[in-house]
Amino acid sequence: MQEKSPWLWVPSLYFGQAIPYVVVMMLSVIMYKNFHISNADIALYTGWLYLPWVIKPFWSPFVELFRTKRLWIVVLQLVIGAALALVALTTALPNFFQISLAVLWLMAFSSATHDIAADGFYMLGLEQRQQAGFVGVRSTFYKLAMVAGQGGLVYLAGSLSASTGDVRLAWSTVFLLLAALFVGLSAYHQWILPRPVGDLPTARKGPLLKEYGVTFGAFFQKKGIGVILGFLLLFRLGEAQLLKLAAPFMLDPRAQGGLGLTTAQVGLVYGTIGVIALALGGLLGGYAISRHGLKRWLWPMVFAVHVPDLVFVYLASALPSNIYAIGACIAAEQFGYGFGFAAYMLYMIMVADGPHKTAHYAMCTGFMALGMMLPGMASGWIEQQLGYQHFFIWVCVATLPAFAMTALVKIPDRFGKI
Repeated sequence: MQEKSPWLWVPSLYFGQAIPYVVVMMLSVIMYKNFHISNADIALYTGWLYLPWVIKPFWSPFVELFRTKRLWIVVLQLVIGAALALVALTTALPNFFQISLAVLWLMAFSSATHDIAADGFYMLGLEQRQQAGFVGVRSTFYKLAMVAGQGGLVYLAGSLSASTGDVRLAWSTVFLLLAALFVGLSAYHQWILPRPVGDLPTARKGPLLKEYGVTFGAFFQKKGIGVILGFLLLFRLGEAQLLKLAAPFMLDPRAQGGLGLTTAQVGLVYGTIGVIALALGGLLGGYAISRHGLKRWLWPMVFAVHVPDLVFVYLASALPSNIYAIGACIAAEQFGYGFGFAAYMLYMIMVADGPHKTAHYAMCTGFMALGMMLPGMASGWIEQQLGYQHFFIWVCVATLPAFAMTALVKIPDRFGKI
């Protein structure tokens, strides 16, 4: 049978992987802001939606031990579609906030499990040289999904809210569209995904729980595990807080220290212009690593991620009203983040490499999610104490631990270079 080109499935796989994460990271925040939920409650309760991504390492070995990664992907995309449809049905309910959060948490659980299977399939379906070459592609299509979600769907929600005067109907429509997308992705991937020879349940040499313990324990026996965990947890300490409050900052009125943008404008500036810049940065970052290796680009990429956070200090201080100036600032920050994040992604692939790569990559992303969840949950309260201007100064200070951990990281000379 002729081998299927990675271009037929890597873009769609990571486009689909991004959507539930966008729902948690952005759509839920803007939706609840439109329903006049406070910043502290939004940050705290949507922060809990990260939990499935944090604890997914605990069940990642089971994904390796049962059935194929291909089957997990197809089935879970269908389950995610059903959960998104249920969210659409909650918007008219009296306890919408509580019920929608519960459904979104179940969706996030399915999505986190899907991520385990998808990342494992990526490493099984591509040779190592292809993995480095396609890291920019997967990052780019992940970010393009963010354009569709944060940009197109947020803009649609804002436009529908303005034209109908019904916020509930607008967001219900958005989630029904997402549900239909996932049903379509499930059907497409059932047809197009290749069937790698290595995509088999891991052979068990003993009782299930013993094998689970071996797989889980092997991760913590890696050389330099303390530095690995510190880097994974602290690399996004500042960004985790900024990301949770960026959209509320843009939506809040100028009298409250925000930019006073409409929902549709946020969809255009942050969700479209910003994410396109993010995707371009990711594509360039993957290309740079493939040419010269991760070791050469690690420090420039760490600076590229964190230094542009200063633009939010400017925005919160100057409160510009010119939409083009705001868009340029957001584009600069997002381009730097996309460029530098390629290094973080390839670092996780490096750490996970070995006989348990699917489970160990899931553990890496679990610690990444923990590094996003805890600071993000506290960010709303911190902003309410400091105000937006001082909050974004604090975000910049919170990037310093990432630089400290980078100084301790060890990268093989040619790793990532094609």
